[in-house]
Order: sequence, then C-alpha cells, then structure tokens
Amino acid sequence: MIKDSGRKWKRLSRRHINGARELLRCQELFCVSACARFLQPERFSCQMWGFPQPDNSIGALLIHSKGTIFPVFGNYEVHQSTMPPALLRFLKKTNIYALQGLRNDVLSLQGILEELGKQSSDEIDYDLMALNRGPSAATLLAGPPDISIREPELWEMDDILPLQTAYEMEEVLPQGAVFDAAVCRVNLKRILQEEKILVAELGGRFIAKANTSAISFTRAQIGGVFVHPSYRGLGIARRICAELTRILVKSGQGVNLFVKKLNRSAQAAYHSIGFRPVADYRITYY
Repeated sequence: MIKDSGRKWKRLSRRHINGARELLRCQELFCVSACARFLQPERFSCQMWGFPQPDNSIGALLIHSKGTIFPVFGNYEVHQSTMPPALLRFLKKTNIYALQGLRNDVLSLQGILEELGKQSSDEIDYDLMALNRGPSAATLLAGPPDISIREPELWEMDDILPLQTAYEMEEVLPQGAVFDAAVCRVNLKRILQEEKILVAELGGRFIAKANTSAISFTRAQIGGVFVHPSYRGLGIARRICAELTRILVKSGQGVNLFVKKLNRSAQAAYHSIGFRPVADYRITYY
C-alpha cells in the first residue's frame, strides 16, 4: 500500500474527471457499482471526492450516491488526517445508509466514520466473483425440462413483484430495517425499464428472477437472483444465471456478482457456471 504523503482530498472538479475515469478503469474488475455511478452521476445523484496527484491523476476516490458511499482506494492507505474539514463535515452530517466496495476499502472508511461517531448496524462479507467467457454448457440445461426462461414485459410487473418483495426482504434488508412496499415497487419498475432481467416460468407462474444491477465500462454486474422457496434445489438459479451470463458475454461484457460468504449453495451454483472469486467484498450498513 502507498501512504498518502500528506496530500489532501478534494471535491472532484472537471479537470480531475479524466484521472478519476482512469482510476476506475484500472479498478473496474473490483468496483462495477462505483463505475456505474461515475458514468451516470445525474441519474444516481452522485457527489464525488478525489485524492489528486501532481499530474491530475486520481489516486483514490469516494462516490456518494443516495446514501451509499463507494470507496475506491486503489493502492493508497487512506487516513482521516488527509481529509479536509469540508469532507469530514460531509461524512459526519450526511445520513449514510451503507458503505460498499472491496472489504479493505470499506474497513478503512468504516474506521474513519467510527472516529466521527458513526457506528455500523450490520456488516455483511461477500465473495466478489467474475467471469469473462460464456457459461458451462451443462448449466444452460439445468432445472426442470419444461421450465421457460425469458425477458418479461413491463405490464407483467405485478406478477414479478412477489419475487422482488421476497428477494429484498430475504437478501437486501439489513438487520433492523423495515420493508417498504412502495420503494420495492419503484425498484422493480426501474429494473424492468433500465436493466437486463430474466424470469423463470413454470406451470404458468413466475418462480425465479435474475437481473443486472450495474453496468460499467466493459462489465455487467448480476444481482437480484431469487428462486421461490418451493422450487429451490432444482438447479433453477444455476439455469437462469447461466442464461443471463450467456446474454451478457455475447454482448461483449465481462460479468461480476457478489455472494454472501456463508451462502455455500449459491457459491456452488455460480462456480458451476464458471465464476471464480477475485476479491473480498463488504457492505456495511448504518
């Protein structure tokens, strides 16, 4: 790790945008979510702080988007002592919902927030996994023989909503959080309109879903994977994720996802598709 050598963080200006872009391109494999926010700052209501170098390159980056902070620290050790009063005031006064990124980056920023009096409410560790080629052939045939995998239409939202609701309640909400049905509906509508989503249909009902959750420079991130509890253990998650991966790779994108370290069955499914761990990932909630 490179120490910060006393340089100071600054609010990202136009002259530093190219430097931030190059940092994210170099780190893209590990920060697809952060890249997506950088590429569409107005959509995600982003505020960005950078750690500039003499040549206007950026050694480290903080992206704040709708209550979540994405730290991208590259090879730098980050300390509170190099953060200007304006950034420290922002971190202290802003209602932060979560930190998300590489585990060591999140831990570094988490430590700074603790010094500012902010205590986390939940911390979840993941394996960040990646794949740059098509899925294994066997996974494209997994699941019941009469299952149908397809892209849904917007008018089918109410039929998919129970899956999205169960997914958010089971996989997304941190400890102590209250489920918001209206927000869930908005989330699903955005996914249907802006992301790539597939559903699995069996016996005339939707029993599983998977979608992209972020698109970066050359990679897509899969999220929102959920199978109805009554249909688990049949290879359906493997099948729908393999099909989504096939579509994304065919379009020229590498594919990322992150899976809870304690979820051994999901890890095995992704491994069979061809995904391999590339880093430790963490989301810390407040």
